[in-house]
Amino acid sequence: MNEQLDHIMKITERPSPVMVRGAGSWLWDRDGKRYLDFVQGWAVNSLGHSPRVVLDALSAQGSRLINCSPAYYNEPMAKLAGLLADASGLDQVFLCNSGAEANEGAIKLARKWGARHRDGAYEIITMHGSFHGRTLATMAASGKPGWDDIFPPKVHGFRKVPLGDLGAAVAAISSRTVAVMLEPIQGEAGVFPAGDEYLRALSTLTKEHGILLILDEIQTGIGRTGRFFGYQHAGVTPDIVTVGKGIGGGVPLAALIASGPVSCFEYGDQGGTFGGNPLMAAVGCAVVETVAQPEFLESVASNGAYLMARLRALAGHLGHGDVRGRGLLLALELKAQDAKKVSAAALDGGLLVNAPRPDALRFMPALTVSRDEIDAMLTILEASLGGRA
Repeated sequence: MNEQLDHIMKITERPSPVMVRGAGSWLWDRDGKRYLDFVQGWAVNSLGHSPRVVLDALSAQGSRLINCSPAYYNEPMAKLAGLLADASGLDQVFLCNSGAEANEGAIKLARKWGARHRDGAYEIITMHGSFHGRTLATMAASGKPGWDDIFPPKVHGFRKVPLGDLGAAVAAISSRTVAVMLEPIQGEAGVFPAGDEYLRALSTLTKEHGILLILDEIQTGIGRTGRFFGYQHAGVTPDIVTVGKGIGGGVPLAALIASGPVSCFEYGDQGGTFGGNPLMAAVGCAVVETVAQPEFLESVASNGAYLMARLRALAGHLGHGDVRGRGLLLALELKAQDAKKVSAAALDGGLLVNAPRPDALRFMPALTVSRDEIDAMLTILEASLGGRA
């Protein structure tokens, strides 16, 4: 097995355990060690590892039709598009495989709309610290430090402003501007919320200037914040929204959703070999129908508030900083400790937790996490931070 690991391209630093099985909030490695998973594939496994609803959808659809071609309609594709249109308040859905692909599609759609309706406008205002994917265009759109200098020449047409600074956004608008694009919560940057008031102000601003509002809900969508979409807390409706990660409950699935007037792709402008395939779309339907239940979302909000309160109590006890985020997407600010080292200590203790920056830990448990599991996580975390186990 170790020789086989040598053939995996080195694109990230990985610890030594090789995971072989998962159930709910737990993972097991090949040596039989169990881990409490508060990463869940970076908020991908919305219903936990191998949930019955996903397994049943895979089995039922796999016995009927796995794939045909995106050149034809299929029933799960149509059903999922309808579910997402109803949940978002928008009209048109393009199903794809990853968040980066959905965001790439959003950029293309905005530029197409700008060519048709705004005299060729193509520039998109994005935020410092943002993360929209790893394609060339989505990397250029992202405000991740250092990304402007790799894989040159970069895709041009993105103007970046500080998150939360409405004046900077106003100043960045020109005749070339077609849209403003942002995440309701910047997850990869370390869980920094845009804030409901700021989202409302941007919604007003974009309407006043006749440009589009694009919300990247790859990490915040599908119930993660306690509402189906993160933007629903602010009471706004974007022109374009993208979802990914949690929509597939662990399988590759994402979507670009847009209002009818903005949906101006012509035949051949957009596509993808596996987009909307019946197997993945059937899983998406099962996940969306589960998460969209009011009692499910109420549970996410309640457990998110519980996790935040417990983390704040632990931070106060051990002398750490603020707890940021909403629902079950939270970060703990560390004081005088290296988050990567804390994450490594947690791994040794049987806990998976993410360190998106040197001074912060990020928590993205399954939306089905129990309070007993939250309590168990805090026990391991306290020991990993040097407190009492």
